[in-house]
Amino acid sequence: MDKGYKRPTMRSRELRLNATPAERKLWEQLSARKVVGIRFNRQFPIGPFICDFVSRSAKLIIEVDGGQHAVDVEKDRARTAYLEAQGYRVIRFWNNDVLERIEGVVIEIERVLADMPSPNPSRKREGEA
Repeated sequence: MDKGYKRPTMRSRELRLNATPAERKLWEQLSARKVVGIRFNRQFPIGPFICDFVSRSAKLIIEVDGGQHAVDVEKDRARTAYLEAQGYRVIRFWNNDVLERIEGVVIEIERVLADMPSPNPSRKREGEA
């Protein structure tokens, strides 16, 4: 089946090896299920895009943006629309927020995760309407 794009595995690997200081700092917080027990992958490809941090189980994408994203607003909108069409929620933080206010960033990620519906809702018990 031709998806119309190649899976950018080599580029993902390269981005992981050359992470920005903000990405490294946020990864310290997200790795090893440190945020509410949720597993994140970094520089994970979804369709033709490589996302900074992805929780496939929670269907959450976290993007850490530098100044170039203030210029490419329309490009980011199209990217976000594609990712949301795949069932993901996308949240973004500026590099300086991650570098200067990491505690607040983590609290916001925890809040977003708490507000998201469970990916595996409990089944109804017998006899309940």
